[in-house]
Amino acid sequence: MKILTAQQIHGWDTYTIEHEPVASIDLMERAAHACTGYISQQELFGKHFKIFCGKGNNGGDGLAIARQLINQNYNVGIYIIEFGAVGTEDFQTNLQRLHELSADIRFIQAEDFFPEINKEDVVIDALYGSGLNRPLKDLSAALVNYINQSNAFVISIDVPSGMFIDKSSIGNAVIEANVTLSFQCYKLCFLVAESAEKIGNLKILDIGLDQDYLSTIQTTYHLISKSAIQHIYKPRKAFSNKGNFGHALIIAGNTGKMGAALMATNACLRTGAGLTTVNVPKHFLNAVHSHLPEAMCKLREEELNFEKINVVGIGPGLGTEKDAQQLVEATLQQFKQPMVIDADALNIISKNKELLEQLPGECVLTPHPKEFERLFGEAKNDFERIEMALQQSLKHNLIIVLKGRYTLIAKNGEGWFNTTGNAGLAKGGSGDILTGIITALLAQKYEPLQAALFGVYLHGLAADFALQTQSQETMLSSDVVEHLSDAFSSLK
Repeated sequence: MKILTAQQIHGWDTYTIEHEPVASIDLMERAAHACTGYISQQELFGKHFKIFCGKGNNGGDGLAIARQLINQNYNVGIYIIEFGAVGTEDFQTNLQRLHELSADIRFIQAEDFFPEINKEDVVIDALYGSGLNRPLKDLSAALVNYINQSNAFVISIDVPSGMFIDKSSIGNAVIEANVTLSFQCYKLCFLVAESAEKIGNLKILDIGLDQDYLSTIQTTYHLISKSAIQHIYKPRKAFSNKGNFGHALIIAGNTGKMGAALMATNACLRTGAGLTTVNVPKHFLNAVHSHLPEAMCKLREEELNFEKINVVGIGPGLGTEKDAQQLVEATLQQFKQPMVIDADALNIISKNKELLEQLPGECVLTPHPKEFERLFGEAKNDFERIEMALQQSLKHNLIIVLKGRYTLIAKNGEGWFNTTGNAGLAKGGSGDILTGIITALLAQKYEPLQAALFGVYLHGLAADFALQTQSQETMLSSDVVEHLSDAFSSLK
């Protein structure tokens, strides 16, 4: 699923108008109807609605919503920010339609014209939509701040006013919505942490834009869909044997962090690697054999041997001492196939940047934001970090899995965002599980990008299934592994 720029979103409207065909005012009516349909399903009847509109098409949406709510006997007041210019054609048409209803319409020419907003009111924000390209200032910024201070329930249409859709809005005046009703597709701004408190509860409403348009455009960003994962997934054939599914080596664990090695190894086993070996210090051998009898062991004290190994996952709980550094360096020198690099292995590389040049092509790196920063430098905001991930993936021929609520997978300057998963994953061990999952998929001869996309999706989906028996607070990383079966079964 493609993530569109503001220009492409406008182009989608235009394409639909030309090819359905449908008049632009009727498409606006369709969008408004989707919004009022959502509103009418909420317990808001009897509330006083205050609808704030600009004079662009976002404001036109607001006027159409106002008229539809009035026709359903909602108590509605309309407030239009006034700069002396005429509105867009569709805005003016909807304004005329409202005048025919003798609606309560007022124009805001200065801060003195701001209406009283009670905390029991419902505010609909239709001031500025996804076409905004500069920070709000003067009267617009003052109105946004006034609405934010009201403590009323706020519903934003398209995007919260003042928010850019494809660059950071930090420091700008932006509506703080309780609910955002957007149209047809995700915008980039919905996928970054810095926007979360402004967006509130996001609802993407289908307004019937012509799907053929998507085949006419190229995008930098994509959403991982279930159908795409089902296309990647290769169910096992009846006459398969363990040799068909590869031999994975997990290099992980050290004093105080053996749990990381056990979790990564368990996830690798559960995700279907034909054989899984874990490299651990000798004195932790019994821990592996007692907890994971299906796994084989290579002792840390012995010389590395990759002769029968298809893929390596390295880093969880490894530590960053000299012996761990030497182990990472030796692995990079000897193993020349794509591998999964996580946690302490990433931290070792970040202290020895020349190791980046030794990574085999299409290695999968799985940093969280701090690890990413240590590897590639500090970013000023989420958007800059995303762009940096795309650039570094292209520069070093890497697949970068930048972990977060909507984990980004970057390769060759393109990015894919994952939508499965929940905040139950926000605890120690989740990354170790992901390392094991992706390592197992690489062992089974999935292409590296496919393994990263599939692995991240599976990881999040298993966490979603875990909520059937756990809360987000009580979920453990081991619960995610236990629900990998549900995740696989749901794809068949």
